Amino acid sequence: MSTLMDEEIKRWTAKRKTALVLEIIQGKTTVAEASRSYDLPPSEIETWVDEGKKGMENALRANPQDVREGYERQLKELQEAYGEAMLELRARKKWQSLTGEDEK
Repeated sequence: MSTLMDEEIKRWTAKRKTALVLEIIQGKTTVAEASRSYDLPPSEIETWVDEGKKGMENALRANPQDVREGYERQLKELQEAYGEAMLELRARKKWQSLTGEDEK
């Protein structure tokens, strides 16, 4: 691991996360090795790698999106999905009340 990673890590700052993600991307270490070395869940490290890749992709676009804009778009999509789920739930309850059926 790099010298940035050699010291005992008390807090995973963005700088340290970036250093680890770069080492994984460059093939200097693996998620499994990093997980064992730093006593972190592999899923957490994989999330960092995924977020790092998304950030790089956005930075390299001809017209990069603002981070806030991306989060707002994601929030809107989640709100729409939630709304659809609530409508479906209400429709099922209404159908059950009209037909006298119990949900199984």
